[in-house]
Amino acid sequence: MIDQKLINRINELAKKNKAEGLTPAETKEREKLRKIYLQEFKKGFKQRLDCIEVVSPQEFEERTGRKPGKNCSMCEIKEN
Repeated sequence: MIDQKLINRINELAKKNKAEGLTPAETKEREKLRKIYLQEFKKGFKQRLDCIEVVSPQEFEERTGRKPGKNCSMCEIKEN
């Protein structure tokens, strides 16, 4: 999970950059923080993708006891 302190610091540096510019040390810090943020984002996104399982309408019905259709927000049946 991405730490709120990390996001806050990135936002502070972004505001300062717009207002008056950053020192070389702050620019390096911003790059480091952005890299950490992206690594954490990718890690969390991958974990979510790993939990997704695609099933056929028949498998859905077997697992849930319901028929997929208009009332199911997770199902979309395309008719030919």
